[in-house]
Amino acid sequence: MATIKDVAKAANVSVATVSRVINNKGYVNEETRRLVEKAIKDLNYIPNQLARSLYNKESKLISVFVPHINTQFYSDLVDGIEEKALELGYKVMLCITKDNEQRELEYIQIVNQYNIDGIIVASNAHNAETLIKSNYPIVTVDHILSENIPSITSNNMIGGAIAAQRLIHGKANFVLELRGPSFLLTTAERSSGFRQTLIQHNVPYISYDDDLISPNLAKIEKIIKDNPQIDSIFATTDFLAINALNIVKKLGKKVPEDIQIIGFDNIRYTELVTPSLTTVSQPIKEMGKMALETLVLMLDDKQPEEFHMVLDVNLVERNSTRNGNNNY
Repeated sequence: MATIKDVAKAANVSVATVSRVINNKGYVNEETRRLVEKAIKDLNYIPNQLARSLYNKESKLISVFVPHINTQFYSDLVDGIEEKALELGYKVMLCITKDNEQRELEYIQIVNQYNIDGIIVASNAHNAETLIKSNYPIVTVDHILSENIPSITSNNMIGGAIAAQRLIHGKANFVLELRGPSFLLTTAERSSGFRQTLIQHNVPYISYDDDLISPNLAKIEKIIKDNPQIDSIFATTDFLAINALNIVKKLGKKVPEDIQIIGFDNIRYTELVTPSLTTVSQPIKEMGKMALETLVLMLDDKQPEEFHMVLDVNLVERNSTRNGNNNY
């Protein structure tokens, strides 16, 4: 593999001159630049990115913290971040924390060893104080780390209210709410909007908090069996909703005739299940793009127009909810 010294020798110039050409810093006459660029091409020389970052004081490298990429929400989010990063000339270092405090801390230590430009946090941030003290520019997605750190979220409370209104329109009499862990901002906000709307319309409900990645399907099945009055289900993620739909069908009940179901996110799988899932849609990929754009603004010493951006959500009608004028 060619080195910078090999390039300097081939072009008959100093290593410092090659470095100036690579980093586009300092004066180099056009003929010398042409010779260096030809030597780089002939030798197939690849500049050391870390060395360049130390020279330029920037690496064009962004670290992204996510708990996992097992669900479509996070894969779509990362896709949006990477797409915008590529457009703006940045690379992405993906740090999958597995929602584990120690693993997250190890990634923070690794990040400190690289000359990264900034961090996008889309995980639960068990080491929030350590992240903040790292002094990197930070943007959060789907979470709020601090009032002083920019965030991109969707309007979860309105989304929860929309879900409740849709079930009420479908003549909901008793609702099961399937939630993620209550300490999550998204869970708390969606649940709050949902519950407030049900209470306003005097619709009774019960709630069950579960793991978002590995839900206890046997427990959900037992809850549905033990509460035959359940005729509607709201799940705070599509992944939970699809699992609930499969359980309801397994129990011999019809969707939406016996139990109507609505989810949240609008992942692609919602169109593929039978019946297709009615859901509250949030712009997942756009959230990723906006997070990257916001971080780049900060790197240019500019402030985003909105410090805490809240994106609109909307109802996507499919076949898992009842219509109020239908006689099921």
